[in-house]
Amino acid sequence: MIRNVLGSVLALLGAAAAVQSPFRGWYGDRLGRDFRVQDLFEGIGDVSSAVLGSILLPFLFAALVALVGVVLRSRWVVAVAGLIALGFTVLWMVRQGQAAGGLAVVGDGSGLGWGVAQALGGGVLLLLGALVMSGRRARTRRKNDPYPVPTDAHPDTWPPTQEPGPSAQTSPWPEPEADPYTGPHTGPRTGPHGDPYAGPGTGHHRAPRADEDTASYPVVPDEDRDRYHPPHP
Repeated sequence: MIRNVLGSVLALLGAAAAVQSPFRGWYGDRLGRDFRVQDLFEGIGDVSSAVLGSILLPFLFAALVALVGVVLRSRWVVAVAGLIALGFTVLWMVRQGQAAGGLAVVGDGSGLGWGVAQALGGGVLLLLGALVMSGRRARTRRKNDPYPVPTDAHPDTWPPTQEPGPSAQTSPWPEPEADPYTGPHTGPRTGPHGDPYAGPGTGHHRAPRADEDTASYPVVPDEDRDRYHPPHP
């Protein structure tokens, strides 16, 4: 946060210096606003220019770019503004040197003026502001923010990338398989008559009931049945 504030202050100071520089002397008795923008590409002439058609225009554009970079906290945008200011200043120096046969700093004011130094200083301050700024940091995910929806290239893995629903699995372990003998019911498998041990294929015999008489009796032939059980009169 502090780095962004300091970098923004340096960038704004650099933009202000670059915009103010054309209103000061650039070469001899000529102010920077007297040089036309097309002179930077066609060569320096003696024709004066209007304010909005002078080299003030590229510096205004650089200041606008710097202001956008400060608002967006983008160090790269601020750096572009500094390169624009330095680039047009150096281009003017090249054209002026071609027209005058050379550049010199003379104490009587017949050479380069303070306006050029101010334009160069404004571009340097813009670059320094871009270096000092930390820029915008990536937004960290909050605790209650939903997970992003997985794409086909990145399938869903654990932990889940979506908020679990009311019936979603929340355990990292797989669901237990159903018991083949109990199935989805809570009780054991039963036979056709409700007997848990008489079902088909269980491998168990039917257990006798508690009130069932399981004692074995001898087989009595028919001829001896009357002897044991005489007929009633």
